[in-house]
Formats: sequence, C-alpha cells, structure tokens
Amino acid sequence: MGRYDPSTSILAGMDAGVLEQRLAQLQQAYLDISSGAKGVNYTYTQGDGSKSVTYSRANLGELTAAIRMVQAQLGLICRPRRAIRVNF
Repeated sequence: MGRYDPSTSILAGMDAGVLEQRLAQLQQAYLDISSGAKGVNYTYTQGDGSKSVTYSRANLGELTAAIRMVQAQLGLICRPRRAIRVNF
C-alpha cells in the first residue's frame, strides 16, 4: 500500500480547524464508548438531507478507523490503518 495522500482523500478540502474539532469529538466518543459510559449518536446534514450514525462497543473498530483517517488527513500519522483481513 502506498503512502497516504491527503489530496485524494474523501476529507480533501476540509478546513483543518473543522477536522481538529471532529477529531476531538471522535476521540471523546471512543473514550466514552470504550469505558462503557455510553453509546454515541451523531447527526449531520449533507446535500441530500440529514444523516445519523450511532457508535457502540460493537463497532469501535469503525470509530477507530474514522479517528485514524482524520489523523492522517491532519498529518498526525502517516496513513490510516488498513482493514484487517482473515485468510483461511
């Protein structure tokens, strides 16, 4: 896998301040969920309407991937974690 390229990421063009704010929210959600404090629900608006996502302990992996993608876009890490694949 090649080096992460922020110019071709789905987050390309987003303001760094917005990404930093989202990163803090995602990290807080991770801490809340992993400690068992609560599940976290986010609602956001796109051009085609309002969307919602709920994170729980069952999908901490997805939340971790989102955190690492934002970290990579901000240049805090080299690249997001690759998907784990099981080969039999």
